[in-house]
Amino acid sequence: MGIVLNQSLKNTIITYIGFGVGAINTLYLYPIFLGATYYAVTNYILSAANVIMPLFAIGMQNTLVKFYSQYNTEQEREQFLSFTVLFPLLLCIPLVLLGLYFFEDLVFFVSKKNPVVQTFIWLIPFTGLCMAYFEIFYAWARVHMHSVFGNFIKEVGLRLFSLFALIGVYFKWITVVDFVYVTSGIYFLALLVTMLYAFKIKAPKFQFLLPQNVKAILEYTFYIILSGSVANLLLDGDKLMLNQYMVIENIAYYSVATYIALVISVPSRSMHQIVYPITAKLMHENKYVELNALYQKTSINLQVVGGFVMLCIFVNINQLYQLVPKEYSGGIVVVFMIGLSKYFDLILGNNNAIIFNSKYYRMVLFLGLFLVVITIVLNIIFIPTYGIIGSAFATLLSITLYSLAKLMFVVKKMHLYPFTKQTLVSLSVTMVLFLVFYFWEFPMHPIIAIGLKSVLITVAYVYLNYKLKVSKEINGVLDGLLNKLK
Repeated sequence: MGIVLNQSLKNTIITYIGFGVGAINTLYLYPIFLGATYYAVTNYILSAANVIMPLFAIGMQNTLVKFYSQYNTEQEREQFLSFTVLFPLLLCIPLVLLGLYFFEDLVFFVSKKNPVVQTFIWLIPFTGLCMAYFEIFYAWARVHMHSVFGNFIKEVGLRLFSLFALIGVYFKWITVVDFVYVTSGIYFLALLVTMLYAFKIKAPKFQFLLPQNVKAILEYTFYIILSGSVANLLLDGDKLMLNQYMVIENIAYYSVATYIALVISVPSRSMHQIVYPITAKLMHENKYVELNALYQKTSINLQVVGGFVMLCIFVNINQLYQLVPKEYSGGIVVVFMIGLSKYFDLILGNNNAIIFNSKYYRMVLFLGLFLVVITIVLNIIFIPTYGIIGSAFATLLSITLYSLAKLMFVVKKMHLYPFTKQTLVSLSVTMVLFLVFYFWEFPMHPIIAIGLKSVLITVAYVYLNYKLKVSKEINGVLDGLLNKLK
């Protein structure tokens, strides 16, 4: 776990810095400087771009990670890297032509409830393409065990430039309409910087030759496209559905709530950047004992860290919503629903990496497609009646079912088990502290109350987890810090 823990800790710190900047944007600058309408428009454009991104990337970011370690010669690796960059670009051409042919129909469909989005429709494919190639070049760096810089660009850089753009709106250097276009430009800039960094790590020698195992690559890529589409639809599909049934301002209210809840998944996102290629390597070498050990370590470590984040959010949620405009307060229930779904997915450790690098990935992906259909149906049923809360419930139910299916699949088919007795210990600590602190209100300014309650929770949570020896790795880090202090 040496390199995993080292880069995971760096990635976690970077990601939380990014989420800190994002929190300033989401909780204050977006609602105040942009207003609900253009905040919602920006979110809709990014969500739609994220949904179509897997089609533009054609799954090459995951394919690169899975197959790169299987090549033995430098010539084979260079051919493969060239293929992962050039092949998606070739297939993007018919997608763009298809979009142009049906452009008017698409515009009518997505803007019939909210005409304001009509002007910005073309930004969706542009931003999606930038996202796709960012992920490909980020994977280029990750297979060479360089995950930190790309994570910094993704988690901090994008949000920091958005912060500067929001300041530009405040000083009237740009308008709220300009901001939507600038946001897409920021993703293009992130792509360029990441591409140059990836080429610095491994200089490209582009070759117009197909890899020898191209059939296996294309077969895997097809299913990864489905996988990425499933994951992104579960993540952002609810915002697209809200646009079809409600006035667009509701996307802004929903986005604030989901952003808060998504902070819970940060440890998972950080660890997976480095765990994914290691998982692929262990499975390729059939080292299943080491793989099961990694599975359990990632599960309990993510549970401890993610449980702490979830606890801090849940017990402070009422004070947190006192800091945003009053019309956003209907999202508190959404935070709990989305947060619980993210926590359950979090404690599955590197479950996704195991599935997508196994021979069983096809069946699980089709199951994911089935769950996407369920999500869409549930949103159609619940949004008209319950609004954003109905959408959150549909997401909670869908993600929980999907996570359970993946867990059972790994247990039954590969006999890998993520949970130990420490899983129950960690869960008990989290539940007890939630019951103690949630109903304990501090009669003071919300920021001071949040800070004070968070300090008390941190002391109690760290102490109990340390004394109960929930995670050996985290205890080792704490012991190292204590020794340095001594």
